[in-house]
Amino acid sequence: MSSQFALLNTRRFAPFFATQFLGAFNDNLFKNALIVLLTFQAVNWTTLAPEVLTNLAAGIFILPFFLFSATAGQLADKYDKAKLARLVKLLEIVIMGVALFGFSTHSLAVLLSALFLLGLHSSLFGPVKYAILPQHLREDELVGGNALVEAGTFVAILIGTLAGGLLAGVAGHPGWVAIAGLVIAVLGYLCSRGIPAAPAPVPELVVSLNPLSETWRNIGFARQNRTVFLSILGISWFWLYGALFLAQFPAYAKNVLGGSETSVTLLLAIFTIGIGFGSLLCERLSAGHVEIGLVPFGSIGLTLFGIDLAFASPALLPIGAPLSLANLLALHHTWRVLFDLFALGLFGGFFIVPLYALIQLRSAPEQRARIIAANNILNALFMVCGALAAAGLLGDGLSIPALFGVAALCNAVVAVYIYSLVPEFMLRFIAWLLVHSVYRLQQRGLQNIPEEGAAVLVCNHVSFVDPIVIAAASRRPIRFVMDYRIYRMPVISLIFRHMRAIPIAPARDDAVMMEAAFEEVASALAAGELVAIFPEGRITDSGDLYPFRPGVQRIVGRTPVPIIPMALQGLWGSFFSRKDGPAMSKPLRRGLFSKIALVVGTAVAPAAATPEHLQEIVAGLRGDWK
Repeated sequence: MSSQFALLNTRRFAPFFATQFLGAFNDNLFKNALIVLLTFQAVNWTTLAPEVLTNLAAGIFILPFFLFSATAGQLADKYDKAKLARLVKLLEIVIMGVALFGFSTHSLAVLLSALFLLGLHSSLFGPVKYAILPQHLREDELVGGNALVEAGTFVAILIGTLAGGLLAGVAGHPGWVAIAGLVIAVLGYLCSRGIPAAPAPVPELVVSLNPLSETWRNIGFARQNRTVFLSILGISWFWLYGALFLAQFPAYAKNVLGGSETSVTLLLAIFTIGIGFGSLLCERLSAGHVEIGLVPFGSIGLTLFGIDLAFASPALLPIGAPLSLANLLALHHTWRVLFDLFALGLFGGFFIVPLYALIQLRSAPEQRARIIAANNILNALFMVCGALAAAGLLGDGLSIPALFGVAALCNAVVAVYIYSLVPEFMLRFIAWLLVHSVYRLQQRGLQNIPEEGAAVLVCNHVSFVDPIVIAAASRRPIRFVMDYRIYRMPVISLIFRHMRAIPIAPARDDAVMMEAAFEEVASALAAGELVAIFPEGRITDSGDLYPFRPGVQRIVGRTPVPIIPMALQGLWGSFFSRKDGPAMSKPLRRGLFSKIALVVGTAVAPAAATPEHLQEIVAGLRGDWK
């Protein structure tokens, strides 16, 4: 975790982080202060009911995301993002000036206009915020950078919300809110001046101001990559899910837990701390790389702890409500509720950070900002739909704890649907779970696997989980060539099919299948994919290497690509190996968390890829540790 905090000492990240932190803080300071004023002092501003005003304010803030996100995405692709960040911060200073004028003239219309402009400020900064990270961070820093941004954003939301509520009543004059906001905006601008240049990927882009056509075009860019688009849908669902929970905190604290106003702050703080911890843990759990296997892990936690929160909530209002914070914490069910909220935030961090990093990594650089703009639009749309659905269910008599339970069950359905469309998420989860529960995987030489372009990986074959272990270590998807009998084995065949493994048979068993396998390998390499093959042709039953077969020579003879030799260590004698008899017959033969390793050597030229030479290299990489 120390490596991601080291980014805060670099000029390519620290000024940007401070800028976005102060922006999120200011948005929530002003928004919450205005909502508090309209809730408790509505008669001093208008004849409208407080309930109408608070919902009107929320709608006004989110409206610019629909109107201007598409344009913001185009601007971030056309112009230097660092310069755009500075211009957006100057706009924020102007907006706080408008707010100060609104407070000075006691004009609700001016204040609501300032709130609308703050929504514009956020919608303009959104594409810059996420599209700039891949330009300033390496791939192995992307998860850590996103984790810091997400953690910082939620902390800024928490502190800004608390500060806004406090400043709303300072010295009997709410103008202090605008003065504080003005100071923060100036600080944000000063921080933005330290952001390094982030050159425009498409400077010749012609900006269209039509929000409808550009929104549809941006969504079209996102849909070009199915994994990216479904990741955006996953992020949007998370914001719907999280916003639904957050919106119920005031009523839940008062009408279910029986707490006072301070208990709302406690619930928000616990949830926010959970998201912060979950976000920051992502880098350690993913070894610094974009590990989408954490996404299913996160969705499982979001479902389980959402359901548990529904059951943990008291059925009857405690005697003596409203209770002080100390009395509320004296009740045993309160601690279970707080733990569920912390866990929801924790697993929410596991869910959302890899998805943001995946979008940044797999989006075309010349369209990245517009794809992120599409993400922001869909986020806003999902949150609005979630708020309307929650209002409808609560209006029909559903209790708040029951609403939490329904949302958690819907989360499970959405997760299963997305993972059925993109099995890569669940496959990476299975691989991640294997190397973090059954084994402790050490990795050496992974930098020798090319980050792009075709290559053939060759490795010794020790166990039935070799492909899963290798897939867990690789940053890129791999097409494995494997014996058709293993490919067809019950249960694990489902995994290998979704991994798009290529079954192969000896010519004496099925010559047609063998030729079809070589054709599929050639097609995969022509498409720039990684293909892995176990040249021994079988899983060892002695722990030693069997002679390598000449299949690799045939492959690179037709499609000359680099050959990357690899060696697995420590799997011999494990549950999935054939030591002392059939595999998978003696559970926990080596216990949990046993050490294994994957060692990757440097590339071998196609002309030198004789079976004997490759076997010599792999044997050297493996050494004496079987």
